[in-house]
Amino acid sequence: MEATLTRPTLVLNRVWQPVGVASVARALTLVAGERARIVDPLDYRLHSWSDWTALIPGHEEPFLQTVSRRLRVPEVIALTEYDRVPTNVVTFSRRNLFKRDRYTCQYCGLQPGSEELTIDHVVPRSRGGLGTWENCVLACIDCNAKKADRTPVEAHMPLRKRPVRPKWNPLYARHDVRIESWSKFLSEAYWTVELDE
Repeated sequence: MEATLTRPTLVLNRVWQPVGVASVARALTLVAGERARIVDPLDYRLHSWSDWTALIPGHEEPFLQTVSRRLRVPEVIALTEYDRVPTNVVTFSRRNLFKRDRYTCQYCGLQPGSEELTIDHVVPRSRGGLGTWENCVLACIDCNAKKADRTPVEAHMPLRKRPVRPKWNPLYARHDVRIESWSKFLSEAYWTVELDE
């Protein structure tokens, strides 16, 4: 049941634009508090808490078992009052850097696993390089040692891609899960984490 409660639910604003991803537990809390409605991706009907709890889960459909009934797991909710689109940016963090660079050394292209990857400053910190999206990349331990306190040009180690700040989308910071029903609400651009050069 815990895994079901942490599954992702797409959150739409009042005009059905994607604004984020919440856990099933959070989505159900919003619906129970009348701050959101559940969107049925098959017919686009909006369901209140009482409507939703009266529905019976289909065969092989994910559900939550309560004391007295099985509850369908919502995949999409629409907020009842929020109509803005957030102007979020992707926070610069170790986790998001790993996601941007796809757990790949940006010098040799190897994917040795997160334990064998380090964060390299393109312009070394000793030369004033900052910890920013545009100056940090993932590097395997060997490449980081080989590059040492030099720039990629000085070390004759060209980067595979120029490091840039990723564009925010509701899926970026949460989950690598693709729920098919979301495709009705998201453009294909939301499914990719590839960065525009």
